[in-house]
Amino acid sequence: MSAAGEHPTESHGMIDMVARRTSASRLINASPEAIFELLADPAKHSLFDGSDMVTSSKGDASERLSLGSKFQMNMAFKFLPYRIGNTVVEFDENRLIAWEHMGKHRWRYQLEPSGDATLVTETFDWSTARVPKAIEAVGYPKAHLGNIERTLERLAGLVE
Repeated sequence: MSAAGEHPTESHGMIDMVARRTSASRLINASPEAIFELLADPAKHSLFDGSDMVTSSKGDASERLSLGSKFQMNMAFKFLPYRIGNTVVEFDENRLIAWEHMGKHRWRYQLEPSGDATLVTETFDWSTARVPKAIEAVGYPKAHLGNIERTLERLAGLVE
């Protein structure tokens, strides 16, 4: 915490191997609505992706995400391109959005208003994954913490 009970602006992350969640939070000096607009627009995901794996969206880039939306992303892992389909599985306008793909692990963003700012928490949740032990074996819980922190930093840079 910084002075007078304020939330820190830098991200603070944690890996919970029991709950199977990796997350970080950051106070961003923008409204939940402004941040949510970026999260709900798959055409903008490559702008804030901290893993540098999202290269672009595929399909109708003007479609705003909502519960049940299906969208595809063009990705690259170590310069090997591939495409991944996602489905929005959690949605609360301006507060929560999460999607999963065929592996069933989820990427979740929770937004909590805090004065003139918003506390944003991104979570990589592999508790819902088809094969959570495989995710752990390849080291994704730890690797994704840095990606999440970079994502929050990039989100802040886009809206502040």
